[in-house]
Amino acid sequence: MSTMELSTTFKARLLGRRDVAEQTMAFLFAKPPDWSFKAGQFADLTVLNPPETDAEGNTRGFSVASAPEEDPLMFATRMRDTACKRVLRSMPIGTEVKIEGPFGNLTLHNNTKRPAVLLAGGIGITPFRSMVVHAAKAKLQHKIVLFYSNRRPEDAVFLKELKALERENPHYRFIPTMTNMEDSQLPWDGEHNLINHELIAKYLKPLAPPAVYEGGPIYYIAGPPQMVAEIRSALTNTGVDEDDIRTEEFAGY
Repeated sequence: MSTMELSTTFKARLLGRRDVAEQTMAFLFAKPPDWSFKAGQFADLTVLNPPETDAEGNTRGFSVASAPEEDPLMFATRMRDTACKRVLRSMPIGTEVKIEGPFGNLTLHNNTKRPAVLLAGGIGITPFRSMVVHAAKAKLQHKIVLFYSNRRPEDAVFLKELKALERENPHYRFIPTMTNMEDSQLPWDGEHNLINHELIAKYLKPLAPPAVYEGGPIYYIAGPPQMVAEIRSALTNTGVDEDDIRTEEFAGY
């Protein structure tokens, strides 16, 4: 058994970074060949010996945005003005960070007869990007419907890639929605509503009759705490069992 199998903590070199939306960057790190995770999980990243720090500290928990089949390891985050994120933005390529994980159970269920309904707001898309890329690469048979809410296309991470995956996976449907297009400089001909019961029902109706679901869809919600709470409440108010709802809150980014 290797050292990596005994430990969930390792150092990883920064390989690159890129802007993926306004005020949002993706960071690419070397992934050890014997470190594994499930799509949807997260890890703690710590900058080492940073030139500056603040009260928020040097460690952040990030969902792994890359799929298990992908290399390098990718995290994406909104770039608030904190010491940790200023260091991440400016540190030289090749700099090592400490990564610990994986953690979390926001992972795709096993029963392929139950669809997965993924409900994301803003940077909450990161665990779902991992899930849907994994589903396409592993040729999973789950029906997956991904709803993704942002204020504007300028804020939407991985927008074109998530749409393009529909061509690769016939079991996957992507429904993005923009709720504040009056502040956008880009065209948009898609949905404009918040993710709510009406929007969800509109796109779930074309799926196969619920009798084949063996209990109905499993719902996954990731995004700002208020959004998560509101969607959870909307689902339970329409009869969805709490056991069929899985959530992850992205507070503070």
